Amino acid sequence: MSFTVFLGNLPVWVTADDIKSWLTSENLVADAVKVIRNPETQESKGFAFIESPNQEEMNSIIRRFDRAPLEDRLLRANPAQPPKTGKGAPKGASPADRNRRSAAAAAGSSAAGNAQRKSANGRRTNGAPARQSAFAEELAKAL
Repeated sequence: MSFTVFLGNLPVWVTADDIKSWLTSENLVADAVKVIRNPETQESKGFAFIESPNQEEMNSIIRRFDRAPLEDRLLRANPAQPPKTGKGAPKGASPADRNRRSAAAAAGSSAAGNAQRKSANGRRTNGAPARQSAFAEELAKAL
């Protein structure tokens, strides 16, 4: 069983070493700390994952850091959610929704050429096949 804490709303300057020193100063124990970064710019995305050795330590970390003030913001700490698995339509999508997405993807790949179109998440793409988001990749690595 995983005892991972999501720590969010961090300023971009916060590093894993900063978080480790905060934990040490509070006599809290963590097995690992990972600040999630943009793979292109290496700038922090404003959140981190803290692996704790057990449930009790995880709860202590959450109690200490949830809604703790840092600069002009309040930190958020809660149990990390496991990464979503599977590809395709969102959970709960009807078969008709899945079929529309499949048909649209097939039509888009054959007729779009270099024209831009919107992907399922509303962002513009250049016709390249959709890939897992950087967030999802980093989350999967972190857990």
